[in-house]
Amino acid sequence: MTTATESAASLSAPVTRGAHHIGLTVPDLQQTLGFFTETLGFQVVGEKPDYPAAFVSDGSIMITLWQAQDPGAAVAFDRKNVIGLHHVALAVEDAAALEALQARLEQAEGVVIEFAAEPLGAGPVRHMMCAIPGGIRMEFIAPTA
Repeated sequence: MTTATESAASLSAPVTRGAHHIGLTVPDLQQTLGFFTETLGFQVVGEKPDYPAAFVSDGSIMITLWQAQDPGAAVAFDRKNVIGLHHVALAVEDAAALEALQARLEQAEGVVIEFAAEPLGAGPVRHMMCAIPGGIRMEFIAPTA
């Protein structure tokens, strides 16, 4: 009998091929949709008004936004004590794009900058973290050239 550990170790390659989409429940669908389309330049690729939900994409990843049924009764995320999504990390073109995005985020309604663009560890990669409208944590990363 093969154990799960032995079975996983025998795989020669991952069975998955990257992220297809990320689904986020948000307290205000229209505000968060506006953030993705107006601040980040995502395109709406679908909607489900009766759910309600909207689907946005930057051409690489799709993000599904679902309206919380009762946002007033929802519990805010506590990254140190709640199991689940800690943050979403999206790549930007380069350090200049990261700096330009940070300037836009500083002016965007409902965005709270957790930390400004800085080196990620001791390497040349730079990143920043913010909370988008509704409080979801989002990281933006500029890879090295």
